[in-house]
Amino acid sequence: TQGAYFRQPLYNDLQKRKVKVRADVTCLFTREELKTLSVAELDERLEEQFTFDNFRWQQENKMVIDEPFRADGLNRLLYKCPHCGTEGKMEGKGIQLTCHQCGVVYELTELGYLKSDSPIFTHVPDWFNWQRQEVRKELEDGTYNLDIPVEIAMMVNYDALYMVGEGRLTHSTQGFRLTGCDGKLDYTQGSLASHCLNADYFWY
Repeated sequence: TQGAYFRQPLYNDLQKRKVKVRADVTCLFTREELKTLSVAELDERLEEQFTFDNFRWQQENKMVIDEPFRADGLNRLLYKCPHCGTEGKMEGKGIQLTCHQCGVVYELTELGYLKSDSPIFTHVPDWFNWQRQEVRKELEDGTYNLDIPVEIAMMVNYDALYMVGEGRLTHSTQGFRLTGCDGKLDYTQGSLASHCLNADYFWY
């Protein structure tokens, strides 16, 4: 799909924008190719087709997004300040992303660029990828640690998400530990128990 991300990006408080959405259907493999191509060749073609940069696509296609709320919640993507290195002090509001630790301000332009007086990044995915490398460094030098208060919910059927209490979530190289619900919950999961994690900005 082209434009779907910009019509309603998850970080943007689920606010809909005036963006047209287009879908393209492509045949990646014929029946004959599936019989003859190696796994490596299949994987290479899949990777090529499923690698994308929404912001680059916006810029190349000159898609103007002029909504005054386009940076609302952008801190959900860009949570670490590249100027002072502080995490959790970024705020996306209106058309700006501000660090409340050092005061640096970026504007998310109508074409999806980042603009500032002294920008370190002008492209959202570059900033995001820098954050991933920062986490990798923390993992490699043994300093990575997440320790945050959380609200705890359970999904026991398809009717609702049931809020059951508050607690604390820690994540380290040892894995996850979730405690809470007035001492009734103490759950651990080792780092090798899950090869991926689904993190969403909102539970619909």
